[in-house]
Amino acid sequence: MTNLTRRIFLRRLTAAGFSATGAILLAACSQPQADKPAVIVEPTGAPKPTTAPTLPAATAATLGAQPTAAAVAKATTAPAATNTAVQTAAAPTTAPAGLPYLVVARGGDNPEELVKRTLTALGGIERFVKPGNNVIIKPNMCVAYHTYEYAATTNPWVVAALVKLCLGAGAKSVRVMDFPFGGTAEQAYAITGIGDQVKAAGGAMELMTSRKFLKTDIPQGRDIKSWMIYDEILNADVLINVPIAKHHSLARLTLGMKNMMGTVQNRESIHGNMGQRLADLAGRIKPALTIIDAVRILMANGPTGGNLNDVKKLDTLIASTDIVAADTYAAGLFGVKPEQLAYIGAGVKSGVGRSDLANMKIEEIAVSG
Repeated sequence: MTNLTRRIFLRRLTAAGFSATGAILLAACSQPQADKPAVIVEPTGAPKPTTAPTLPAATAATLGAQPTAAAVAKATTAPAATNTAVQTAAAPTTAPAGLPYLVVARGGDNPEELVKRTLTALGGIERFVKPGNNVIIKPNMCVAYHTYEYAATTNPWVVAALVKLCLGAGAKSVRVMDFPFGGTAEQAYAITGIGDQVKAAGGAMELMTSRKFLKTDIPQGRDIKSWMIYDEILNADVLINVPIAKHHSLARLTLGMKNMMGTVQNRESIHGNMGQRLADLAGRIKPALTIIDAVRILMANGPTGGNLNDVKKLDTLIASTDIVAADTYAAGLFGVKPEQLAYIGAGVKSGVGRSDLANMKIEEIAVSG
């Protein structure tokens, strides 16, 4: 079955009312488009993000409103990768003097303000992004089925705020990308609203191409010693991981470590011994910063969702240089203990990060307005 045939088949299954889990298992077999260069795109052939869907009155009151999306960029070719070297940083164990290890910002109805307050508490975006840096932001845009209100994909205004801050710090480029398993990347970039907001903020959306997934050694891996990882991710000066916090039918929760699956090929194979394999990948793909979007969280029927009754609005962000610590704190939003998530335990044992929240300096910020 070709990639195009799979995508058509999946869309028909979804339209026919098949379960999200069934669609996920079938979609996991698809791969990025082959033999095409990575490009900065305007998803002209995909449906544009629409206005918010008509919601039940009670749900609409809970979800609140967001700004209107702006126009998306036209296609241009991205530069080819020239450097395949990558350094694997050691897991952080402390924060710079006077700074918290983990920050939680809550409140208000303005995702951009949440991002600004979170980054300020962590020492400012300048701590992570230097003038001339090439920055990649990796949100969760797993499917093209729903607008952001359904909490299956990262909040567009969180991503856009990060783009603005990185460019304000002097970044040479800020690219946003993901490898969706439901629908095309063009459709996902448009329907989620992320494409519009990134363009309005001055960033670029990039389509991931199969020729840039390279076999990469994972020396510290306990289960996997190499994997096909996207070369641009490995070569970015700064990688910022921006997952949404949501339920997952197999992993229980999708958080920071799980979001890194969007940077690799053969993702269906990660599901075997998922906990350790996610830890192995997290030890090789090291985001400078993980910011977990809990503006809206998906409490059930993940990862694709589709029912607004499963969405809970928290207006919260969780941020740390330690992906395991961020995941540990975010799990508590669902009443899940860290030992109930195999990838957190494996991450600790593999030296990827920490889960001992009681021993960390955590700053909690109340944001109003």
